[in-house]
Amino acid sequence: MSGRELWADGRLRAAWAARDWPTLIRRYRALAGISQQRFGELVGMTQGYVSRLERGRLRVVSEDVIARFVRGLQVPIELGGVRNSGDESQQWAPSAELRDRIAHAHTTGRADLRTADWIGVVLSQHRRAEDTIGGRALWPVVRSQLDAVTQLIPLAAGAAADSLMLLAAEHAHWLSWVAWQEEQRGPALSWIDLAHGWAVDGGHADMASWAQRVRAYYSLTYGDPVRALRTAEAARYVGPRPLSPAAEAVAVHQEAMAAARLGERNRAARLADEAHALALRAPEEEERPGWLYWLDATRSQLQVADAAYACHRWRDAADGFRQALPALAGYPRDYAYYQARAEDAEQRA
Repeated sequence: MSGRELWADGRLRAAWAARDWPTLIRRYRALAGISQQRFGELVGMTQGYVSRLERGRLRVVSEDVIARFVRGLQVPIELGGVRNSGDESQQWAPSAELRDRIAHAHTTGRADLRTADWIGVVLSQHRRAEDTIGGRALWPVVRSQLDAVTQLIPLAAGAAADSLMLLAAEHAHWLSWVAWQEEQRGPALSWIDLAHGWAVDGGHADMASWAQRVRAYYSLTYGDPVRALRTAEAARYVGPRPLSPAAEAVAVHQEAMAAARLGERNRAARLADEAHALALRAPEEEERPGWLYWLDATRSQLQVADAAYACHRWRDAADGFRQALPALAGYPRDYAYYQARAEDAEQRA
């Protein structure tokens, strides 16, 4: 692996963001397959000094030493300024500076799009890594990446600017989702609204719909099914461009879940079947929107079972969960969740 490829690893990036030197050194050496001696050569340190750092016997406080890590390990530019914030509210909420940074009048298109493409690749890795690393650990990394993206947008024009707007929206959605899981409700809503606005500005119907769908999920989770249903319905009609089958499938499923919560079970069952049919029409993962990488046949089956559960069709729900569970063996958190769901449905059946 090249130095650049190593930095696609979520654990390595999280360790850098946290200034967790023991984890950083161990993870880098494991990925690169190098000794402490070779690591020391990269950063201009003796093997003994590296050993003490890796064992947590020393702390790095000198900016000069940190600069050696940046140069020797080829730390990506979007991670160069990552620091943990001591202000909890400032850490979670979007800043005014971030909101103001994106200009609608673009210039001559001289943005460094190679950096943007790299950040997009890394974000896709973070989506998959979140299940094992946890969103909180990656938060400062993704937040720093978003800063890098929004600094590029005013330097771009036309299709390049639109692509950067989508990348910014994807980051804002990720930050919203993690903030919601951390019970930071206000910041979560602020981030998802930014994601929706940037998606609309960039002309990306699928992402605009997805942001609406996530907002509907938040409303339903927070006990407001009426608002959830309105928002999910709106997620299907976000602009002149038609949605992809995958994006429409998740919007329709969210509409079904809200309808079920309101007692409209026949409508919910019809919508669940429609969502499943749309999901089965979705193309292979490489051709789906990046944030919908998970929507395969198994996840579609789980959505059908979730809708059956919400409609109190316990036997259908239990059978659906049981059929899908074997395919979740590599996802321990999801497996445990749906295992419990299946057992509850079976008890109620």
